[in-house]
Amino acid sequence: MKSVKMIFAILLSAGLMVCACGSENTPTNEKSSAGTVTVSTQSLSCTAAETTLSLNVNASGSWEAYSNDDWLSVSPSYSKASSGTVTIGVNENPSSSSRTGAVVVKCGSTRVSVSVAQAGIILDSDIEAPDGYELVWHDEFESGDRPNTSYWFYETGNGSSGWGNNEIQYYVNPETPSGTNCAQVKDGILSIICLKENDTVYSIRMNTVQSWTYGWFEARIKLPTGKGTWPAFWMMPKNFSTWPGDGEIDIMEEVGYNPNVVVSTIHCNKYNNGGTSVESASKTVSTAQTDFHVYACEWTADYLKFYVDGAELLTYKNDGSGYDAWPFYTPFYLKLNLAWGGNWGGAKGVDESCLPATYQVDYVRVFQKK
Repeated sequence: MKSVKMIFAILLSAGLMVCACGSENTPTNEKSSAGTVTVSTQSLSCTAAETTLSLNVNASGSWEAYSNDDWLSVSPSYSKASSGTVTIGVNENPSSSSRTGAVVVKCGSTRVSVSVAQAGIILDSDIEAPDGYELVWHDEFESGDRPNTSYWFYETGNGSSGWGNNEIQYYVNPETPSGTNCAQVKDGILSIICLKENDTVYSIRMNTVQSWTYGWFEARIKLPTGKGTWPAFWMMPKNFSTWPGDGEIDIMEEVGYNPNVVVSTIHCNKYNNGGTSVESASKTVSTAQTDFHVYACEWTADYLKFYVDGAELLTYKNDGSGYDAWPFYTPFYLKLNLAWGGNWGGAKGVDESCLPATYQVDYVRVFQKK
């Protein structure tokens, strides 16, 4: 009888152990059951530059995220929250060939794959030159988080009489006193940011380190919005001594109170803000503030021609009369800046509610004749 009781006790104990083990495995069974996952997009793309991308996730429970591609990193890799944001780190693509990878988000047994496409680096041979020209310099803003100082230098301060135009902003190199970067490079785009900190408006005025005499100069640009903004893509003499005598070439300017009206102008002793069709021309580009457009100048010993998206806007000819009409025979820098207010930009007041304002540049390229 005693042995029977012992056998019964052993069997009962074993049964309890089985029940206990089954209880411990329940979360694993639930985790492996089917779940639901939705993501904010099924595909992401970026330039060849190192960057980060974001993906919003909503799931029916805890979820995981991962990638099997060594050039992609994912954070967080696991979350108990039903919703969240995945940050995807993308390494710089060293090749001219594009590549495609994937990030997988998993909830239970449900998996969602999001494709990530990255462009290859832009080679000189990939850039189409105008007829009769060849590429001699370019910046595609494909690396780093700010402009390359071997390509660009900054003018700083508020200049004499607000840079000669009573402009309000103070230009920085490229950070404000609090450390805000006003010349940000990301995803192949340069963003020049005009902002206000502690009652001072800060912005950027930058110049190419290199200078050129004659050539084809172009940039792909999206303009800022807001009354008070005054973006420009222009040229000034390397060996500047007097204005307007030594000349100024304004490839593109716009003021925010007259949105989407772009202007090309030359300045010299003979023609300086006279408002004539000889020296200046304007054009309405309805999407200048919402889309990128190409602004260009062809400069030869005989003429300066200005273009918007390949269409000629203005031609200024060398009339052979000499320096007062044609100081355009010496090396000039290329310049990018975003002014705030001033004689033209602030002619109808400024609206600080539009700050920060952002002026974006996709590329700057220089071609010269073969």
